[in-house]
Amino acid sequence: MISERLKAARPPLSDLFAGAILWGIQMLASAMAALYLRNGMETAHVRDLAMHYFAGGLLAWPFMLPLGRFFAHRRSLATRFAAFFAALAVGTILMTAFLFAMDYRVFYSAWHASFGSLTWVFQFVFTGASAVYQFAVLGIRLFLPLGLLCLFGTSIALAKRMR
Repeated sequence: MISERLKAARPPLSDLFAGAILWGIQMLASAMAALYLRNGMETAHVRDLAMHYFAGGLLAWPFMLPLGRFFAHRRSLATRFAAFFAALAVGTILMTAFLFAMDYRVFYSAWHASFGSLTWVFQFVFTGASAVYQFAVLGIRLFLPLGLLCLFGTSIALAKRMR
């Protein structure tokens, strides 16, 4: 049973690569639309935000598509939809938050202790946690409203495509 699920979870390479690019573009469009609606894209960090949201979608897709397929295997249409919806939503948010955390780490590394020391570990953990918290408070909003529509449409398409 598990081996059958694992086999079904492996998507074709074209779905992984093309899907990753398309999902990244959708997340980029979502962030840019939200920035435009909120403040006319008047921020000094538009390029950085665009890269983070595109990369978050691009890098989340290859992990979340197989996960969604694993949980959707031989399930009803509604369950397949829910599996893809949950996997893509959680995975994209987590990957984008991770990228923000690594960006913070790069910025603050000039003031951090030497690599591998106990102080460095605390600084690394708390810098990452601060970045993830800030992303949760401020960054998730850039996935709305367009990102939610993209998530809904993509999840329906994936659920219908997988039988």
